[in-house]
Amino acid sequence: MHLRKQVCLYTIGVGLFLAGCSSSKRSAAAKNAVAQSAIDSVRKLYAPDKRTALFDVAANGRVVTGETNIPAAKTALLQLLQQAHMAYTDSIRVLPDTSLAGNTFAVVSISVANIRIRPGHPNEMATQATMGTPLKVFRKEKGWYLVQSPDKYIGWTESGGIRLMNADAVAQWQASEKAIYIKPYGFAYSAENTGAQTVSDLVYGDVLAFQKQANGFYETKFPDGRTAYVPAGEIIMFKDWTASLNPTQDNLVSASKKLMGLPYLWGGTSFKGVDCSGFTRTVYFMNGLVLPRDASQQVNIGETVDTQNGWQNLQPGDLLFFGMPAREGKPERVIHVGMWLGGPNNEFIQSSGRVQISSFNAAAPNYDGSELHRFIRAKRITPKDALYDLRTTSFY
Repeated sequence: MHLRKQVCLYTIGVGLFLAGCSSSKRSAAAKNAVAQSAIDSVRKLYAPDKRTALFDVAANGRVVTGETNIPAAKTALLQLLQQAHMAYTDSIRVLPDTSLAGNTFAVVSISVANIRIRPGHPNEMATQATMGTPLKVFRKEKGWYLVQSPDKYIGWTESGGIRLMNADAVAQWQASEKAIYIKPYGFAYSAENTGAQTVSDLVYGDVLAFQKQANGFYETKFPDGRTAYVPAGEIIMFKDWTASLNPTQDNLVSASKKLMGLPYLWGGTSFKGVDCSGFTRTVYFMNGLVLPRDASQQVNIGETVDTQNGWQNLQPGDLLFFGMPAREGKPERVIHVGMWLGGPNNEFIQSSGRVQISSFNAAAPNYDGSELHRFIRAKRITPKDALYDLRTTSFY
């Protein structure tokens, strides 16, 4: 266990031990409070962000119940309860669930898979994953699976958009030679002819297994085994794509403008629609860097750029964060992100209603005073700040 967590848990354990010494004289409610305090402490240490780590545990009388995808968190909790002399029944499920029978991985097999905060189409969309993306699978509920994407985001996706795999199958998929779709939007066909039946739509970033190239088409295989043909001008070998990437200022700006006019879509991270952080994430992905999913996560990486006396220190590609600063005992809230373009009108590009260019210059026709009013800080992102640099480390 990490030394910091050992120290923190030791300190917590001492407090819980003292609180639990006279446990026989305390009410059931008081015992429950001690157990809940241990649960909250472990959650804070191991799963502070529920978007990327699961520790859904509660005390219910003498039973500690729930689920987690972090075995060490369960172990730490049980140790704390033992130190506090708390009698309990362990009913915590460690994911992946055994009912999956070893199929604890999946690969996205449609152009864009929607991932929601709860199972069911009426529920809020949290993020998306494009074809070829490998996922961890934790459990099933009816026709939905609880999954985790390579950027650690956890949510629910429908069974029809993924291909379940065991460890051997996903390793075989990842070892296969890949090609990546590089146009904003298009189709794969059942034959080497754009007039043939479509097999699937495709968006930028979809990754398929390469079979062969002939007659102006790439023959590809989808993660679910379907064979399809993609026009050669719309797809390239994945290794050639990564070799061509260079996240310079100019390339970041160029990629951002390829998304101009795309509609705002809450949870969107693809050419079918983007929210604010989905937009910045897509721009950086198009340059080989995988960023955290949300604005409130992206703000925690990179180097802060000094904007105290104006915008002169900013460079194109820097990320701008907006929201509410900390005040009156309330923490800072980052709720929006855009990307700096610069120029005489101090312009930036953002997904707000649609992907559009805005300005901090009050005299400019695209002036956005509301965002200027809630600007918090700017960050400069380098390859070392990304979760993945696809030029050197690929999860496909």
